Order: sequence, then structure tokens, then C-alpha cells
Amino acid sequence: MTLAEKIGQMNQLNFDQINKDLEEKIKKGEIGSLLNVTNAEEVNQLQQVALQQSRLGIPLIIGRDVIHGLHTIFPIPLGQAASFDDELVKNAAHIAAVESREKGINWTFAPMLDISRDARWGRIAESLGEDPYLAGRLGAAMVRGFQGNKLSDATSIAACLKHFAGYGAAEGGRDYNSTNIPIHLLRNVYLEPFRKSVEAGAATVMTSFNDNDGIPASGNGFLLKQVLRKEWNFDGFVVSDWASMSEMISHGFAADRKEVASLSANAGLDMEMVSQTYIQNLEQLVKEGKVPVQVIDELVKNILRIKIRMGLFENPFAPTGPGKTYSQAHLNAAREAAVKSAVLLKNNNQLLPLDVRKKIAVIGPMADAPHDQMGTWVFDGQKEYTVTPLKALQTEYKHINYVYEQALAFSRDKNKANFEKAVNTAKQADVVVVFLGEESILSGEAHSLSNINLIGVQSDLLAALKATNKPVVLVTMAGRPLTIERDLPNADAVLYNFHPGTMGGPAIWDLLFGKANPSGKLPVTFVREVGQIPMYYNHNNTGRPGPKNPMKLDDIPLEAKQSSLGNSSFYLDSGRDPLFPFGYGLSYSSFEYKDLKLSATKIKPGEKMKVSATLTNTGKYEGTEIAQLYVRDMVGSIARPVKELKGYQKISLKPGETKLVTFELSSDDLAFYGLDLVKKAENGMFNVWVGGSSDSGLKGSFSLEQ
Repeated sequence: MTLAEKIGQMNQLNFDQINKDLEEKIKKGEIGSLLNVTNAEEVNQLQQVALQQSRLGIPLIIGRDVIHGLHTIFPIPLGQAASFDDELVKNAAHIAAVESREKGINWTFAPMLDISRDARWGRIAESLGEDPYLAGRLGAAMVRGFQGNKLSDATSIAACLKHFAGYGAAEGGRDYNSTNIPIHLLRNVYLEPFRKSVEAGAATVMTSFNDNDGIPASGNGFLLKQVLRKEWNFDGFVVSDWASMSEMISHGFAADRKEVASLSANAGLDMEMVSQTYIQNLEQLVKEGKVPVQVIDELVKNILRIKIRMGLFENPFAPTGPGKTYSQAHLNAAREAAVKSAVLLKNNNQLLPLDVRKKIAVIGPMADAPHDQMGTWVFDGQKEYTVTPLKALQTEYKHINYVYEQALAFSRDKNKANFEKAVNTAKQADVVVVFLGEESILSGEAHSLSNINLIGVQSDLLAALKATNKPVVLVTMAGRPLTIERDLPNADAVLYNFHPGTMGGPAIWDLLFGKANPSGKLPVTFVREVGQIPMYYNHNNTGRPGPKNPMKLDDIPLEAKQSSLGNSSFYLDSGRDPLFPFGYGLSYSSFEYKDLKLSATKIKPGEKMKVSATLTNTGKYEGTEIAQLYVRDMVGSIARPVKELKGYQKISLKPGETKLVTFELSSDDLAFYGLDLVKKAENGMFNVWVGGSSDSGLKGSFSLEQ
């Protein structure tokens, strides 16, 4: 390869249309990858040029953001995380891969593994939540779904782990902002999901927009060379995020585009997305000795290695003939995913499941919002295929007696003109089901919010409907955990859906009518109000942890003497605890944990132990419980979190049925990067819990000893 041809492989451009200029660049070997070609015929035409008219015949990688489905849209990733279901996540990614390959797309920019502890950040919707263990397991499952058994399989596409690294900790939840993650936190929390997904065989990694501690990710050799290549033995390739390389100039990290190219190449960044500093500057930088040709060779080898593994040299083309897009099997899978991703947060007096004989008032802007129901980061989903709750009543659930009033045209609508109609509609019914939430555009990239209440006058609508004295069910569809504490008194039951996708409508009615039993659990903490952020379950203890029932603002006497009012860590106005903790979720069933047993009270490095408990369905409905295993390292060389998720299992039980739930815990599961920044388990005492959420469970103890 000539130097120019090598640099061409490192250049990714955004596709607009096929023209002579584009074809000429491909013939000259100046393009290694194209973004956003979604027409199979155009893909095949461009691949034909690359294979037959360029000197080397190197095929193109065709990339597209396929985040939670191409055409058949599944729940947003945060919703899929609520399922705690590895196989469900894997299958959703596989279906996305199948539909993508039908269009000639062979590379996607998912999973997003950014640990997200701030619901103001719009991209929390694309995340797998706040916990590194959960994100790591589900991220690896997503990689396996996209990539299949072999990258060269006809139904596989290359996965891309993003955003490497720390992007989810953007200051103030403002997108693209700086992060300041200390090295121990980076190692123990933010890098862990990436490590597990690299181990699962991810083909590519994407650098993030942010700088951490002043170093932009696209020029961070520590991350790309030391961690990714040397420690994790990653042999795929790294791509920048959209223009994140050239944005290092705005960061103040590079003086000009030439320095950008030098910094990124020497840091180990293989392919540049759209900003073209490589193709414009690398040849000159090699001549000047600022970028050794050996560096270029290694970067290009990484790209070509993946192209070979993808089987592109043998078959880079999109298939012809009928495909499986929107097949009944795909739609059924999307419906199942929406069912298992919903979280029941409240169910006073067992209002749910609803009696199908009751007359239902269906009210609210999200009851028939086919575009918004799909959620953020959807480029190819077609709203005419979306089955909304209203559409489901008009088709599959036609036997239900209902009345409908939209009340608000969209979630941000502040016009109360139809409130009286909504109230009158509610009065005609036995029960009111109110569909509120966020439009899809209000979450995702560059859609951060400082106020995450139900937007517009939706809370006012809910209050007006509650005032009718009819039972009220609140169904939300949103891209983030909203601050809904003020709304809970106005709803007798709350079913929370992170934008559920194409088949969200029938899935919701399946749950509301008891055809399915809710089993989702929260993958992220719900705060009471935005001022509590950041709040997450796996925090470190303080020297003065807050009490269970702390002093309240209204309890402070007038002219109180200056004091610390309890000398512990909490907010005077919102207390110590969140609204709903990580791992929380109700069922129409009830579950009882009993008889915690540990196979050993002491283990040595390299040994394993079993932690078990009996789980009984004490309710009258068949249901599925997500049993969760948590551990606390009581004393470490650095302070350890109060709890850490170390396992989960989905257990289905008939009424009255009991099963033994057994987790295996090894000394490796207790390892962390301590004071010396070496990952290992440290001797000492550990607490362990088995239960249904991060704030409940049976508790035991054991020790690790040399």
C-alpha cells in the first residue's frame, strides 16, 4: 500500500449522494468507510467501485447509528436495561443486525456503555444505567447480538463500544461537557463495562467528545494504548466520534488541524469520523517525522483486520430479494421487550390489573404519539408501523369499552383549553388511564435538561383528572427517569416505560389488563427532585452517613440556635433517600425471600462460594422476580461503595411456588483497583445481600483471607 492508500483507510466520510467526486475518491483509495448509506442498491454500487475500480480492491465499511433497532424499534437502551435480561438484549441487537444487513449496513455505533448517574443528561436514554456490573453484562450481550457467532455471518454487523471514556459524567449533565473522574473511579466504575464488552469480542471502539482531567479522549494515549491495547489486548480498531478530533482545537488541546492529526495518530486512534484531518495532514506529518510511518502501519492493520474478519473481501454486498424487516417475528420480539422493560412503580389497592369489563377513559398526549413512542436516536423507524396504545385499542383490544381525549397536543403543550373535555371524559369512565411523558426529541444527544419534571402542564392535567375521584393510572413514556414525586399523590398506579418502541402500545395494554405481569426493575435511581443529583445506590459511605429518618425542614424550630441539625449527610428539604432506588420494581405478585445460606464463611483467593435463598411467590398471579445479589467490602485500601451489584437472576414462579435461588461468588468478583492501582481482592470482611432491590434483602457476612 502507498502511504496515501493507508491514510485513505483511516478516513470515514458522511454519505450524501453518489456522484463522480465520491466515486473518484473511492477509486483512489481515499475512503475506508462511509456513514449513513441506507439504500441497498447504492451500497452495492459503491462497493462495486471499491472492489473493481480501486487499485487494491479494499471494500468499504458502511456505518449507521442503529441504537435500539433499525426499522423495528425496540425500547431505548435504558428501557432494555430495566429488563435485566441478557437474552432479550442480545436478541434485540440480533434483529437490528438482520434488518441492517438487508440495507447493506455492516457496522453500528452501539452499545453505549457510559455509566449515567445524572438524569439531566439527555444521553442517559442511550445508556444501560448507573451500574457497571449491569451495563457490562448487557453491553456484552448486545455485542454478541450484533456480531453473532462470527463477524462474517450474513446476519452479523460490527459493534462499536462508545463513548470511551467517561462521557456519562459530563459536568451538570450538560452534553459534551468536561469530566473530572479520578483514576480509581475511572478504573472501578466507568471503564468496567468497556472491559467486559471488549472481552465479549467487540470489533470497534469509539472515543468520546469529552476531556477528562483536561485530556480529550481522541488524543488520550493512556486510554487508547495503555488500557485498551496493552491491558485489554484489544485488536480491533478505534474510531473518533463525529468531528471529535478536530474539536480538540476548541478544547484548547491542539493549535490547529495538523496538530490534531498528530495527536490522535500518536495516541492510537485508527479511523477519523468526517473531520478529515488525517487525509489532509498525515502525509506531511510523516515526512516531517512527527508521525512515524510505523504508527500509520499499525493503525491501518487494525482497520484491515476487522474488514477481513467481517468477510467484506468475500461478500461486501447487501442481499437482494425479500427480507425480514417488520416481520411478525421481529414485531413479536419488540412487543416482548416492551413488556419486560416496563417498571411498575405504584399499585395502590391493587388497582392493576384492570378489569376488562370496566369502561376506561384514555387521556393524554402520549396515548397516540407514534413518532415519540419510538424514542431518541431513531433514524429509520417509520411511525406508520408504530402501534400506539390508542391504535392497539382500535385493533387488537377492540373489545374494550373506552373513551378517548388527547387533552394536550404534545408533551410540551401548555394550552389547558381541553382540560374540561378531559375531565368530562374521565367522568364517563370507571377508571382513567393517563399517558404522559416526554417527546422523543427531549432526550438523547444534545438534549440535556435542568428541569426533569413532567414538562408543560401535564402535572396539572393529572391533578385535574384525579380530582374527579376516579381511579387514575399514570402511564409514562420517557427517555429518562423524571422527577415525579409531586405527581404520585395524583395517581393510584404508575407504570413507567422508557420509550418502548414500535410495539409499545399493545405491550402496555398486555400489562395493564394482566395478560402479562410487570417484572422490570429500575436500572437507575429515581431522585425526588433535581437538586439531589447526582444520587446513585453504589456510593461511598461518608464519615457521617445520614439517618433513616433525618431532620425535616419544617421540623426546625424558629430562631433555632446555630447547630449542625444532626451532624450527618442529608438534605433538609428532600432527605437522605431517593424516590425509588436502583433495582426497584413491583409486580402483581408478591415475593418473599427467606433462609439465606452461605456455603462458606471464609474463602481464600481463587476460591468460590455459593450464596442462596428461597424465593416464594406469595401472591395470586404467576410472576417473574429479578433476584439481585449485592456485596459490600467493609474495609479497603480505598473506601468502597456501600453496595455493589454482583449478580442477578430472573425467576418465574406460580402462585405459592418456591424455588431456591443460588448465586456463585468468587474472590475475583471482589477485586477492585485499590490504592496501588493494581486490581485484586483484598483481605477482610464482606457483607452480602440477596433481595429484590438495592435497598432490601437478606443479609449475611463472610471473610476473604489469605
